[in-house]
Amino acid sequence: MSKSSVQTPERKGARRGKTTRTRGGDALPAFVAPCLATLTDAPPAGELWLHEIKLDGYRLQARITGGKTQLLTRSGLDWTARFSSLAKSLSELPVQSALVEGEAVVLTEKGVSSFSALVQALEQGRSGDMTFVAFDLLYLDGVDMRRAPLIERKDLLKAVLERAADPERLRFSAHISGSGVAVLKNACKLGLEGIVSKRADLPYRSGRIGDWLKSKCIQTDEFVIGGYVVSSVDATAIGALVLGTFEAGRFVYAGRVGTGFSHETARALWRKLQPLKRKTSAFGDSLTAAQRRGVVWAGPKLVAQIDYRAWTRDGLLRHASFKGLREDKPAAEVARPAVKH
Repeated sequence: MSKSSVQTPERKGARRGKTTRTRGGDALPAFVAPCLATLTDAPPAGELWLHEIKLDGYRLQARITGGKTQLLTRSGLDWTARFSSLAKSLSELPVQSALVEGEAVVLTEKGVSSFSALVQALEQGRSGDMTFVAFDLLYLDGVDMRRAPLIERKDLLKAVLERAADPERLRFSAHISGSGVAVLKNACKLGLEGIVSKRADLPYRSGRIGDWLKSKCIQTDEFVIGGYVVSSVDATAIGALVLGTFEAGRFVYAGRVGTGFSHETARALWRKLQPLKRKTSAFGDSLTAAQRRGVVWAGPKLVAQIDYRAWTRDGLLRHASFKGLREDKPAAEVARPAVKH
């Protein structure tokens, strides 16, 4: 069987006309802006929705052509070298050309994705510890699959991955149809981050338009570092980070995080923040004396991923914990998460 012989699985009622190969074939896109999930306080119900486990890693777009794979972040950065083992495994898929979306993760012994473990693996150059969990197929062998409904794209993606030479390294993101409430409840019991719910009948559309919704067990979001407090036991380590988000171009204070980093990580963060030190606060509003106490101000450039329980009444993070730095999102795009009710 040739590399291009994988066919779209037949499905009852499937809309096949929109995925017909055009004369000469559709051009393989250089990059597709991602479809983004909107945060919601309760998952949707109904058979039109598919529910997948929300993964805790780096979202990547695998552009496969001519037996080589380029891995791009959600903002289009080329991170192929950083995920070289995954790129090699993807290059061995039985396709001539493809555009596959997925998440690069490091799985714990319990099979749960860990962002902290992924950051550590990246810092140590251990791409062999990573797994690529594929959840969408945007292009395959001359056909632009974005015009097909999600369920067709996933059916075909599963068929491609079933023939992967490295099934442990390349995995399919399975889903459950129907009411998401029970799916979210079970995910939370297992200690997972949450779920992503997607409309099964829609084509792929870039942007945050409500086609995909995310429901969380643990609140996890990105925040920008606007300063730090030096550790009380090591002058070359941080003891806490001062966080904020951008609202209409203004840098808004969101609180501090003082847990979640080892001594080694605290020293690494201190080193990264030294070139960003500044004499004055970058926050748009004046902070209280307690909020300013002991802070070394920094230019708002570094993005941190933070776990937290809730927001206080005055809009500050409650029970926050540091998970790692994110390098795939510009600081200026980090806004306070809006919830769809």
